[in-house]
Amino acid sequence: MDNTWNEAYKQMWDDRYKTEEYAYGKEPNNFFATCLQKLKPGTLLMPADGEGRNGVFAAKSGWEVTSFDLSSAGKTKALELAASQKVKLNYLVGDVHALEFMPECFNAIGLIYAHFAGEKKSLFHQKLAQSLKPGGYILFEAFSKNHLSLVLQNPKVGGPKDINQLFSTEELAADFKDYKFLILEEAIIDLNEGKYHIGKGSVVRMLATKPFNP
Repeated sequence: MDNTWNEAYKQMWDDRYKTEEYAYGKEPNNFFATCLQKLKPGTLLMPADGEGRNGVFAAKSGWEVTSFDLSSAGKTKALELAASQKVKLNYLVGDVHALEFMPECFNAIGLIYAHFAGEKKSLFHQKLAQSLKPGGYILFEAFSKNHLSLVLQNPKVGGPKDINQLFSTEELAADFKDYKFLILEEAIIDLNEGKYHIGKGSVVRMLATKPFNP
């Protein structure tokens, strides 16, 4: 990954998370929470967990959570939120390219608005999936390529303005081609998550399980 881009991206998130207000609120993403509550608690990896709203919810639900993000400011806010809810997060600062996890060590991975650089996102999905146990779950929600027209009409809904950072169901089907898809869909939803996800958005959602014998 280009280091200049990476540093600028990190700075953007540090600036967003340095405020007292929680940028995306303290409540979990609806799709993530609904899916997670149907699963047996175990070990969970939360990439791009930001201020921790989803990781903290998972910890409160009985999961052993490892979160990571580029932003050290995000970590500070996440640990404050965890302490206020009397739960613990194992929170790392770094990008997926640099961090290493043991193979097949997580029961689930939550990818909630984890928008990576366009040319790297499939590689990052493959790397993250190596740390998922066979039979484990990936819970995914992020903006679709069709979201671009919506964010241009209403910037308050948030999301990247680079179409290469956005997703399609076809991309996810290719990235996780051996998986069993319990949910794989594109949907128009009304977002009300903190200050930066407000309005109508186009998202891709996925709940998939890793095969035992790929």
